[in-house]
Amino acid sequence: MLTKLLQLISSDRSFLQAIKFVENLVSKILAIAMVIVTLVAVIELCVVLSTQILSPPFGFLNVSLIQVFGLFLNILVALEILENITAYLRNHSIQLELVIITSLTAVARKIIIFDTKTQGADLTSLALAIFALSISYWIVKQVNSKKES
Repeated sequence: MLTKLLQLISSDRSFLQAIKFVENLVSKILAIAMVIVTLVAVIELCVVLSTQILSPPFGFLNVSLIQVFGLFLNILVALEILENITAYLRNHSIQLELVIITSLTAVARKIIIFDTKTQGADLTSLALAIFALSISYWIVKQVNSKKES
């Protein structure tokens, strides 16, 4: 067994094939895990909404809409991450544009549920993150559009 492993490692081609196999396996496991996480988040959202709507006063939410929006945006971020994983499985490369969009969605979620009682530095940090991600997205879009031309 040890000699077989040494043969595998000594040959660049077989070693790279083994690495590719491991990458695919890990990507598939991550995709399955993200599907489970997403489904649990959807179930949580449904439970929270049904509990809030069916408890007195009926038809109204007893929690703030910001908390409900946070649950929705959690699901959207989970779907974006799942899309990143499936895009990797399709193309065997990381799509930078998709990663930046996912990051922008996550930061937007943070801003939407932002607690106004927190420090101004937190808001400044989020603003800088959005600015940097927006510039990154613009640059990637420009490069991609030049490649397509």
